Amino acid sequence: MSAIHSAPAFWRRLLAEFLGTCLLVAVVVGSGIAAQRLSPDDVGLQLLENSTATVLGLTVLILVFGPVSGAHLNPVVTLAQWWLGRSSGAGPRPGEVTGYVAAQCAGGIGGAVLANLMFEVPAGMAATGRTGGGLLVGEVVATAGLVLLIFALARTGRGALSAPAVGAYIGAAYWFTSSTSFANPAVTAGRMFTDTFAGIAPSSVPAFVGAQVAGGAVGVLLVMVLYPTAGRAADAVVVPQLEPTQARI
Repeated sequence: MSAIHSAPAFWRRLLAEFLGTCLLVAVVVGSGIAAQRLSPDDVGLQLLENSTATVLGLTVLILVFGPVSGAHLNPVVTLAQWWLGRSSGAGPRPGEVTGYVAAQCAGGIGGAVLANLMFEVPAGMAATGRTGGGLLVGEVVATAGLVLLIFALARTGRGALSAPAVGAYIGAAYWFTSSTSFANPAVTAGRMFTDTFAGIAPSSVPAFVGAQVAGGAVGVLLVMVLYPTAGRAADAVVVPQLEPTQARI
């Protein structure tokens, strides 16, 4: 007996993207606050604690929400999926892209607020400025690598590896990029709303988001060169969002 599959209802996909991004930012910010309190005199240990929690949390979130929405949890991934899939008819329509991005950004902000509430951090905008050309180059590299990884897995039928692979990549990029790998406009927007270890000052956000979009474009270009038929697999990014609708023998 086999099953016929279809994409879940759009509202369910939006809810999954909202919740997934919300919880991702809660993991990033919450573990950053915990690390700062547990290891107040060792920034390196703080980063290790923060990155470890993010790797594990992101992996779990992709496993939970991937079957519903694909678990993009990132506007750059959604835009890349639309761009690569537009010619083959795969991937989201423009209206779906808008909904995904809005849900992701709202979730990112909600996640920061949730982390602040859990750790009783006073509400307020972040004061940590993150400026400099080196940091922006780091964001371009981190985001380009993320997009390339995701679409390489999708195009070669290895989507089942997305959860651990994406988690591992982000964990590594915490350490090998100068910016500690935000690589996500929704997460960046959310991290404005916490004046803690993981925060980013609002004045630093436009440049970071611009670098992430540029990195996404570089990643898409690399995908098109290395995997010229990747657009045909755009529906399988990050994880195919399918559910059984009926069974047949």
